[in-house]
Amino acid sequence: MSKTEIIQELPKLRPEERQEIRAKLNELDGVPEESWMDDGELTVDEKQLLDERLAQFEADPHSGSPWPEVKARVRGKLQE
Repeated sequence: MSKTEIIQELPKLRPEERQEIRAKLNELDGVPEESWMDDGELTVDEKQLLDERLAQFEADPHSGSPWPEVKARVRGKLQE
């Protein structure tokens, strides 16, 4: 089977099958298993960071920037 044929078949696979293929490709590329895409669950560190950020927001809800400002800053940086 050629690379083109393999790529054409990928959309026909179920999500679980595509995840299995991603895992095998990561293994072949030497990507550490702990950094592979998972089922969407957050890591303990990610949950802790979110909890910390939420606590900061709850302590001072006006300390951040409104979404339109953030969006404008990001777009401005992308255009630089």
